[in-house]
Amino acid sequence: MQFSSLKDFVTRGRDVLAKGPVALILCEDDTELATTLRHHQHLAFRQVVAFLPDAFKLPRDVEDTVHRVTHGSPRDGGMDVIVTAVNNATPEGVWLYYCYNAEFLFYPFCETRTVGEMLTFHTEERRDAMLTFVVDLYADDLDRFPDAVSLERAYIDRTGYYALARPDPDNHNYPKERQLDFFGGLRWRFEEHVPQHRRKIDRVGLFRAKQGMELREDHTFTDEEYNTYSCPWHNNLSASVASFRTAKALKRNPGSTFDIPTFRWHNSVPFEWHSRQLLDLGLMEPGQWF
Repeated sequence: MQFSSLKDFVTRGRDVLAKGPVALILCEDDTELATTLRHHQHLAFRQVVAFLPDAFKLPRDVEDTVHRVTHGSPRDGGMDVIVTAVNNATPEGVWLYYCYNAEFLFYPFCETRTVGEMLTFHTEERRDAMLTFVVDLYADDLDRFPDAVSLERAYIDRTGYYALARPDPDNHNYPKERQLDFFGGLRWRFEEHVPQHRRKIDRVGLFRAKQGMELREDHTFTDEEYNTYSCPWHNNLSASVASFRTAKALKRNPGSTFDIPTFRWHNSVPFEWHSRQLLDLGLMEPGQWF
């Protein structure tokens, strides 16, 4: 189905949102657009919804199988506006996921298990949200790939990730319970080019719809329990979003592109496009799911 705007989608798209999991993908440009949509279809999301300008063209197989929502400029609102509006138009309890184009969800054992199976287990553990880590992808040769995007020559950092306690401004800046701010990747190595409020790599990327809840610009929700990394009694599942988004931005920004001849360093390794690599590097957690 096609929708003329976000407002049109939340008004007429109730059937699309009736059963999850539903993937919401904001297409900021046309980089790896079809690849992103196909990847999430392959994970067996029940519905995939693309928010993109009318000018962006999709291959016929993708055009016929995704829901297209015209969303053409920053004045239409960013991801926080989209997710908040869709959340409040979705029946409570339906699982939603969000990402941008050139981003790819990976979760433990995703090669053999569907996203629905994973979320069923997560629901049985009485969890309503799942922490995801945005893992930066980048091309190894910026002369050959000036936009830093190459699926065949993608690299990631194997070290350099860390977490800090998340202070609570409403409680004398004491650490929030079961909440951490995570850092690493290109935003850490090139932090002088990244505003401080955009340096975190954690994102509550998977969540169950809840009426009245809002997504903040920092990818946290107004319901604080949704922002926790686990329940009180044991570790829970987490996932990773492999993303070219930061690399693209750093190379397209005139203030940083000439300062970065390469993203590779001694801790760069080829990305294997497999969940086992992300598990081995500690970039996602299987919890009690085996």
